[in-house]
Amino acid sequence: MRIVVVAAVLAGLNFVGVGSYPLWAQTPSTHQHSFSGAQHWARVFDDPARDEWQKPHQVIQALNLAADAVVADIGAGTGYFSIRVAHFVPKGRVFGVDIEPDMVKYLAERAKRDGMQNVIAVQGAPDDARLPAKADLVLMVDVFHHIADRGAYFRKLRNALKPGGRLAIIDYTKDAPMGPPVSERITPDGVKAELRAAGYAPVKEHEFLPHQYFLIFRVATP
Repeated sequence: MRIVVVAAVLAGLNFVGVGSYPLWAQTPSTHQHSFSGAQHWARVFDDPARDEWQKPHQVIQALNLAADAVVADIGAGTGYFSIRVAHFVPKGRVFGVDIEPDMVKYLAERAKRDGMQNVIAVQGAPDDARLPAKADLVLMVDVFHHIADRGAYFRKLRNALKPGGRLAIIDYTKDAPMGPPVSERITPDGVKAELRAAGYAPVKEHEFLPHQYFLIFRVATP
């Protein structure tokens, strides 16, 4: 499920100085790309230049994961975060969820090739992550704005979290030089409002990402 996703990822490549990729995420027609052809997209999503602004190591450290944590990376794509997170939870599991069958197959093969036995590729659906077990953390990077019926989706997702489990949302700010069309971006306050309505409470906000917000939620107590 880079849920038609990862529009956002590649839009920054020209910005960070690694080539002449167009900012195709700015156009509605390409923003709705299906992302089949994982081998091709892996060269985009996993380009080392992405690390400069995505700061994956710092993101994962900020999540403060236990070694035996169960993490769901919803919208995993080719595994940019899934594989990295797996190193931080050697006694746990990482469910890399995507709605694109080609991405799911690619991630499964990548995990096997890299010897990451704790990474499980999961075929999700647009309205259901289909997690095989409850998670300590659900991570969604550049995915929130792609979900059609977010209210229903996140109400259902509450049942996929363990007691005390967390939901981490990373997505593009309105003024980011990459990402989906500005009209489709959702502000941090907008995310908080929608998730409060779906039964979550914000617990932390990180501000070290240059072009994205990074919000942490838990299921709200009655």
